[in-house]
Amino acid sequence: MEPRYLTIKHTLLARIESGVLAAGARVASENELAGEFGVSRMTARRALDALADEGVLIRTQGLGTFVADERPSSNLVEIRNIAEEIHARGHAYACEVLALASQTADAKYARRLGLDEGEAVFFSRLLHFENGLPIQLEERWVNPRFAPAYGEQQFGAGDLTPSRYLNQVAPLTEADHLIEAVAASSSLQQQLQLSDGEPCLKVSRRTFGPAGIVSYAQLYHPGSRFRLGGHVNY
Repeated sequence: MEPRYLTIKHTLLARIESGVLAAGARVASENELAGEFGVSRMTARRALDALADEGVLIRTQGLGTFVADERPSSNLVEIRNIAEEIHARGHAYACEVLALASQTADAKYARRLGLDEGEAVFFSRLLHFENGLPIQLEERWVNPRFAPAYGEQQFGAGDLTPSRYLNQVAPLTEADHLIEAVAASSSLQQQLQLSDGEPCLKVSRRTFGPAGIVSYAQLYHPGSRFRLGGHVNY
């Protein structure tokens, strides 16, 4: 018998896929779902959080939970090695490794990597620079099954980045993206050299190889020095 929160999650997915809940539609609240399925509010919240993490739902404090316009997918944002992007603009690239170690995955990041809570994962935090200015703070959790030597890499040497290395050992087949504007914490403001009130752009990304989820990354950019764009053919 599957956990109750998964029953709620799968039911909501079925309603979305069948069109009962259309894009932009408001989803029942935690209390309403708890009553409908006879579970606790915490169980209902877990189901909504799981769908929000996957980009299926958007949760807005004070307004409610809504069906996203579309699930994040890799054809909206091209995944490129940031060092190559910067060099392509004719600029100088550099990076600083702030953290690179193995750690125990908590429930949140274990779920995003498709692992069990408590399993070992690699974690890295890198600050990428363009012409001497910080352009991206990258935090990444990596499944050791697909990149067992990740913790031994010398990122920054020879323009080696996590994206380049992972695509060598576990070639990318697909990815999920979630893009949002966030308020910068004091530490993030300092690392990215943001002025007071300057917007920060956050990209959350999961990358997949043929056998499963390879990594989950959170990429933070200064709003005044970075834009996302692209071209989509229909």
